[in-house]
Amino acid sequence: MIVYDKLWSTMKEKQISQYTLINTYHISAGQLSRLRANAYVSTHTLDVLCGILECSIEDVITYIPENKS
Repeated sequence: MIVYDKLWSTMKEKQISQYTLINTYHISAGQLSRLRANAYVSTHTLDVLCGILECSIEDVITYIPENKS
């Protein structure tokens, strides 16, 4: 499972709000909703976010292995 918890702390550190992402960088509110829900987003979206935040992918996502019984 991929989670986007680090995205929100990176945004806070870089002082970029969700409002700024939507209105300045034209990231859709739907994309942000999917990120908040840890749902699928494209690698293109992740690439754009890393460019905006000037960070690496590790500053945005974390992979957590799912336990398979």
